[in-house]
Amino acid sequence: MSALTVRQVRGRYLTLYGLRWLPTGLMIPVMILLMQERGLSLPQIGLVSTAQGLLVLALELPTGGLADALGRRPVLIAAGALNLASLALFAVADSFVLFFVVWALQGVYRALDSGPLESWYVDATLAADPDAEYERGLGYAGAVTGGAIAGGALVSGGLIALGPIGPVTALTVPVLAAILAQVVALVALVVLLVEERPATGVAALRSSVVQAPRMIGEAVGLLRRSRVLLALVAVELFWGFGMVTFESLLPVRLAEVIGDPERAAALLGPANSAAWLASAAGAAMTPLLLRWLGAAPGAAVLRILQGVTVVGMGLFAGPVGVLVAYLACYAVHGASNPLHSGLLHRQVDGPYRTSVLSLNSMMAQPAGALGGVVLTALAAATSVGTAMLVGAVVLAVAAPLYLPAWLAGRRATPTAEPLAAPVPGEPGVAPAVEPLAAPVPGEPGVAPAVEPTTAPVPAAER
Repeated sequence: MSALTVRQVRGRYLTLYGLRWLPTGLMIPVMILLMQERGLSLPQIGLVSTAQGLLVLALELPTGGLADALGRRPVLIAAGALNLASLALFAVADSFVLFFVVWALQGVYRALDSGPLESWYVDATLAADPDAEYERGLGYAGAVTGGAIAGGALVSGGLIALGPIGPVTALTVPVLAAILAQVVALVALVVLLVEERPATGVAALRSSVVQAPRMIGEAVGLLRRSRVLLALVAVELFWGFGMVTFESLLPVRLAEVIGDPERAAALLGPANSAAWLASAAGAAMTPLLLRWLGAAPGAAVLRILQGVTVVGMGLFAGPVGVLVAYLACYAVHGASNPLHSGLLHRQVDGPYRTSVLSLNSMMAQPAGALGGVVLTALAAATSVGTAMLVGAVVLAVAAPLYLPAWLAGRRATPTAEPLAAPVPGEPGVAPAVEPLAAPVPGEPGVAPAVEPTTAPVPAAER
């Protein structure tokens, strides 16, 4: 890892990140429609998709610990291979059981894929230059994600418009394109992601599996020892609950204001592509937000702004107003992710980085499920607008949870160390004093970072 420069790490990370999300963009427009074409009802589609959520919830922490113990590269390669297998099965699946297996494979894939690439990027950047800023790179990755998904969705629409190719239906053609894109992504991963590991082979794998539970336990221990980290992870609970408003309720709200579900569905296709482009634009604003507000204050302001955009979706009377608020919501969403991720990384050392990211990601799963149940029930009992207002309040309420990170940043000194592994109370370990977070450039009272000489613009995911 240390042989790469900051610029090289950034370039490889962004390339791999874009290739990782391109198959997703190709699949988004056809997933539901293709399952319906193959004979599944909407309730059956909802049921098979639960396989992914349940497996992600169950495996998020174990796979994060495995990535920290075994290495990020082998875990990511395994994830890419599983995604390829699930896409290949999706192309031919024609029954409830086969689609259930597809979604189960997707759940394992997403659990393995959650965090290792981002952790590799941060550790590789710091190995190349310990003083390098990586928050900007996380912002650029968000922009790449939005561009890749939007571009994939547009290509998918074009492929569908071309019609069937021989025995292959029009809705199946984008799936074949996604398979090809995943093959390219897997080859690029093998070639571009380099990682120094102390050992390889069966013995190393056995040792890593044994170490994974310890890595998980120590990552959980970090939450007990740091109010800053605990507050940051708690943000995800509010975030997961509130995201139901713009991921699930928006289509219903749009159909409500238009008065025609079919016209609303026709608008949602280009609106989704535009939303991901807005997310990419928001993520590209990360360097400016760091300079103007700082990471923690900026993240807090964005939580409130996102609540305001959801209020707009719930209150505006016409489709134009609803869609403008929807695009603004995704722009804020894209800007929020890199700031939140950067604050998380500042609180943890490399050996436990992926485990902590998995903890953070895992919080959104039960919160999203609860939000889906509560907000849809509220929408049915009252109105979609009322449910959106409640979700907006939940999103905004998370803003004060960034206060501990901001205070820690103001108190930080250049010699402050990241969190270490020992757990307070163990023999020979003194009671822990909560560590001060590393200074985040651009925050009040923190001098701007000196740019590394190897990369005048420091390196560019959730």
